[in-house]
Amino acid sequence: MTELAAKIGVKSACDALVVPRSQVYRERQGPDPSEPKVRITPEQALSNEERVAVRETLNSERFMDKAPRQVYATLLDEGTYLCHWRTMYRVLAAHDEVRERRQLRRHPAYKKPELLATQPNQVWSWDITALRGPHKWEHYRLYTVLDIFSRYVVGWMIAEEESSDLARQLIDETAHKYGIQPDQLTLHADNGAPMKGKPLSQLLIDLGITKSHSRPHTSDDNPFSEAQFKTMKYHSTYPNCFESIDAARDWARTFFSSYNEHHYHSGLNLLTPASVHFGQASLIQQQRQQVMDRAFSSHPDRFRHGIPFVKGNPDQVYINPPAASTDLP
Repeated sequence: MTELAAKIGVKSACDALVVPRSQVYRERQGPDPSEPKVRITPEQALSNEERVAVRETLNSERFMDKAPRQVYATLLDEGTYLCHWRTMYRVLAAHDEVRERRQLRRHPAYKKPELLATQPNQVWSWDITALRGPHKWEHYRLYTVLDIFSRYVVGWMIAEEESSDLARQLIDETAHKYGIQPDQLTLHADNGAPMKGKPLSQLLIDLGITKSHSRPHTSDDNPFSEAQFKTMKYHSTYPNCFESIDAARDWARTFFSSYNEHHYHSGLNLLTPASVHFGQASLIQQQRQQVMDRAFSSHPDRFRHGIPFVKGNPDQVYINPPAASTDLP
């Protein structure tokens, strides 16, 4: 084949002998690179017994939390040589034991909170944010309690510090204001000290309120409070700083009244928190639908998809909705 190809060319020789040209090229390249190579064990390699001894030494109680380099050096100082530290790594790798060997603190696997509200006063979310004061490093603390179903701010307080005692006072007064009954409400917050302090925890037990907390360092687990703070701080009337704590309280009083009564919330399909919280959403939805029906009657050509449907508020609100099941029916 080689002599014929040299005379008439590879293509002509392959056509004459009915041999694929790829076969010729593969044979010229030598062994198939995709085939596993057989590694010849060197004569100086450790025996099976020696490899077992190395592994047992590395995994012994004395050396189980030390890196192979540290073990290698320690044994050398004691007059013992088993093998090079690179070989120690290869022995561990053969048994899938190359990993962090030091005793480290392991963070537990925190469960993701999954909360569902289908009506007001089922799930409240609360948090604390800082309001800038008149002087550098001076801040006031705004405590805000929000109903996640209606986005209605059911309670708020401004103080000069964060404490579980103040949080207890706010939650206690707010729960009594709305007539919260035992086993009716879940109160969700992050993992701050005021949220997990003993005074508030004991109050929740006394009132029969279920407590829920975000996972550490996971702000997405408390999205409604975070979003409400952003709406507040991006409001056109929010000042660069407050002259006093009384000025902060006066501003917050005006803002929360406007937010609850007049803010058309995108998460509520442009209904106000108050209309949803106090059961007026259906009536407002009907009135809006009548307006759209009249608009359609007057100019049906402007509505390409027929009579527009006015949406009401969502009937389910989640913190971390459960993942959709992939199981087949």
